[in-house]
Amino acid sequence: MTSNTPDSFDPERSVGYLTKRVFQLARIGMEPIFADEEVTHVQWSAMMALHHGLGGTAAELSRHLCHDTGATTRILDTLEERGLIERSRSTTDRRVVRLSLTDRGRVITDRCKVKVLAHWDEWLADWSGEDVARFVGYLVRLRNKLETVA
Repeated sequence: MTSNTPDSFDPERSVGYLTKRVFQLARIGMEPIFADEEVTHVQWSAMMALHHGLGGTAAELSRHLCHDTGATTRILDTLEERGLIERSRSTTDRRVVRLSLTDRGRVITDRCKVKVLAHWDEWLADWSGEDVARFVGYLVRLRNKLETVA
C-alpha cells in the first residue's frame, strides 16, 4: 500500500505519473521506427492487437486500445484503405463485422515488431534478465488488477 498523502505527493514516486511518463517517452522514442513505415505507432498497435487476437471487432479493439469508437473506426478505415486489414461479416451473426490482417498487413506488423523489440532491448540493455522479468511481472499484476476494477 502506498503512503501517499496530498502533502507528501512526489511525482518521482508516483506509479501513475511514472507509468504515464514512460509511455509518453517510449512513444516519442519509437517515432523514428514508424517514420519509414506505412503505419503510425497507433495503427501498428491496432494491427498487433489483431495479430494477437486481442480484438476481432471494432468494438473489442476500441476497448483494448482504450480509444473511443470514432477514433478506432478512423484507424481501421485507414488500414483497410491501405490494404493492411480486411473486414468481413460474421457468418453466424450478420451484424458482426470481423477484422483480420491481410498478408501485407502481417508483413508490416512483423517488420515493425522486430524494430520495436530492438528499441526496447536497447533501452533495457543495462538491466539484468531478472530485473526485466520482475518488472514485467509487476506490470502484468497491475494490469490484471486494473482490468478487474474497470
